[in-house]
Amino acid sequence: MSSVLSLLWILLLVASFAWPVFQQRRLHMARIDLLRQMERARKSRVITLIHRQEAVNILGIPIARFIDIEDSEQILRVIRLTPPGTPIDLILHTPGGLVLATEQIALALQRHPGEVTVLVPHYAMSGGTLLALAADRVLMDENAVLGPVDPQVGQYPATSVLRVLREKGLDHVEDRTLILADIAEKAVNQVRDTVTTILSKKMDPGDAAQVARGLTEGNWTHDYPLTLRQLRGLGLPVEAGLPREVYLLMELYPQPRRGKPSVLYAPVPYRDDDRLRWN
Repeated sequence: MSSVLSLLWILLLVASFAWPVFQQRRLHMARIDLLRQMERARKSRVITLIHRQEAVNILGIPIARFIDIEDSEQILRVIRLTPPGTPIDLILHTPGGLVLATEQIALALQRHPGEVTVLVPHYAMSGGTLLALAADRVLMDENAVLGPVDPQVGQYPATSVLRVLREKGLDHVEDRTLILADIAEKAVNQVRDTVTTILSKKMDPGDAAQVARGLTEGNWTHDYPLTLRQLRGLGLPVEAGLPREVYLLMELYPQPRRGKPSVLYAPVPYRDDDRLRWN
């Protein structure tokens, strides 16, 4: 009897480890199938750059994701594997990330001979916005947002470090602040020049320089959401509306659940003629 119980415990333990792996594999295959459907419908190469807070399978530790060097290496590899005349659709959902990785991806997208479309279902902030600026077309959900691309120096916005130096003067700041200000000035100039170069391919150079200054010189906080109306006001060619497959794909990137869900709804679409009865 004890040997049977031991065997059951072993099987249960193996299943507890194998089930998350099986679920993850099934989710991965569902994503690939949907990507292929979208590629056939749009006759394009579809790439996703989706950063969710993910959980380690065994320990359940949440890990924040952002654009890093591994992302840039993989996307550059995909672009190289894409025929020159084939359009690229990049689905973006990201808070941003490393400047080096982001600029590599943006410049590679802009050099691709085929049309590049960025699709934003929810948000593409900071570095994600830079990638959107590099595309030929930007399609967004009506409620989706982009954000400023002002660089950060450590935990501080670069423009805020420069403001401290201007207001206090050289004689009233520490050497560490002077060093940070020097780095901040270079960072702002570098990112502004990159944005100007990218935008100059699709708009008047003078307008491109003006938009680049607005996005990089600290006019808003780094997490400020720029809506469709504001982006159009800046002269950026953004369009409302996304293919249905993009929303279906986002459903296949669930956030890890912690306790009771904070949002609850009946997961079915309602028609305009539906009437909810309360009696």
